Amino acid sequence: MKKFISFLLTIIMVFSMAVSVFATSGTNDDTGKITINNAVEGETYKVYQLLVLESFDTVKKAYAYKAVPAWENWLRSQTTYLSFDGQGGYVSWKKDADPAAFAKLALAKAKELEKTDPENPEESAKITPISRTATGNTVVFDNLNLGYYLVDTTLGTLCFLDTTAKEVTIAEKNEEPTVDKEVKEDSTGEFGSTNTAQIGDTVEFRTTIHAKKGAQSYVLHDKMTEGLTLNPDSISIEGLEKGTDYTVQFDRPHQKKDGTTDYTCTFEIVFAQAYLDTITEDTDLVVTYFATLNEKAVISTDANLNDTRLEYGEASTTEWKQTETKTFKFGLVKLDEEKKLLTGAEFKLYDAKTGGKEIILVKETDGVYRVATEAETKAEGFTPATIEAGYVEIKGLDADTYYLEEIKAPDGFNKLKERKEVKMEGGNNTITMDGNVYKNGVQIVNKKGTELPSTGGMGTTVLYIAGALLILAAAAVLLLKKYFHKEA
Repeated sequence: MKKFISFLLTIIMVFSMAVSVFATSGTNDDTGKITINNAVEGETYKVYQLLVLESFDTVKKAYAYKAVPAWENWLRSQTTYLSFDGQGGYVSWKKDADPAAFAKLALAKAKELEKTDPENPEESAKITPISRTATGNTVVFDNLNLGYYLVDTTLGTLCFLDTTAKEVTIAEKNEEPTVDKEVKEDSTGEFGSTNTAQIGDTVEFRTTIHAKKGAQSYVLHDKMTEGLTLNPDSISIEGLEKGTDYTVQFDRPHQKKDGTTDYTCTFEIVFAQAYLDTITEDTDLVVTYFATLNEKAVISTDANLNDTRLEYGEASTTEWKQTETKTFKFGLVKLDEEKKLLTGAEFKLYDAKTGGKEIILVKETDGVYRVATEAETKAEGFTPATIEAGYVEIKGLDADTYYLEEIKAPDGFNKLKERKEVKMEGGNNTITMDGNVYKNGVQIVNKKGTELPSTGGMGTTVLYIAGALLILAAAAVLLLKKYFHKEA
């Protein structure tokens, strides 16, 4: 019994060793399989075969590779990474060569070999990758010719360079780049998602791209609503050189995959792939630029918008990030002491209680005034508007404090002796009506003037009264004399 058990164990051991050998060696029978776990749904994964694996033995770590014909000339030129023997052109990896660097070069070459000449599409493209779009968190490439493969993803970063000797499972480790978008509030110097401004003010924007290792095809898209005018010369990226590391294009229609246009960019920043290839760790790309709030600015509660997103890889994008720039208005009504509307008053607007700078205005329509732009004030023949109240609206103002100075009162009414404060910190300050009563806004009351004597006291009025009495007395005396003369 002991001999029998010993013999049985020996047979089992030999059989298990044979299974191990059978499982770890073989020839190329197109049964290769690459499984990508932790895939990103909706992203496209591609595999490019660089080398054919004729046979292998994983126990002995022996692999017999030959170049894929379309790749052979290029692979032979990569002497830093590969060597070819003189016995049939078998390929081996050079000791201490950097596979990540080789993968970047190979991917660039893959894109070149994959390009198609529209005039000769059947013959121009030398390679066709195998593509899969992730419908879940796993992507499988099966029935592959055994070999050395480059795996790429539309996430915009390199995936893997690996051998499939029957089956390989790899995990998607790429991280998607993200974008932060901010605008500067000039009153505090702080950056955030919103700010306030006066028409004509320069507004500073800042976009931060959180770039990832192995970045591919980064293009920053930026669009502004018509109330903001970009200063094209203000665009800069911290630490990068324009024209070398990136280029800027303006007023670019954005094309979708089907060739249609869905929006027009105010500007695009295209990053050079040669620069992106230098990113080896998480890197922040800080983009700054300036725009002017112009005469087309919408008035709060609406906002003047700036939207930004990053396109990367083949067709992947981040979400749009947005900032809001708001400008405000106030209503001015001129009233008498009985709170009835007066016309004929004239005002100017200043930024200080005394002295200060006049806020230059233009008259848009009857009863509506707007802060003038620099271009308007410099135009030949320009004359600042005087606010003619009545009941008017002044718009395009920052969240600040302003001052109205009455330069002419309605006829017969007293002019204000000092400027009237207008607070805009809370936003719009407009006139509302409660029946016939004016509410809110800026209400300025003028008092009626009174008739003044020219010499003080009762003046000539007393003289007029005394003269009239003397005339009446003289007339009475004359009548009495005539009466008594007849009686006599």
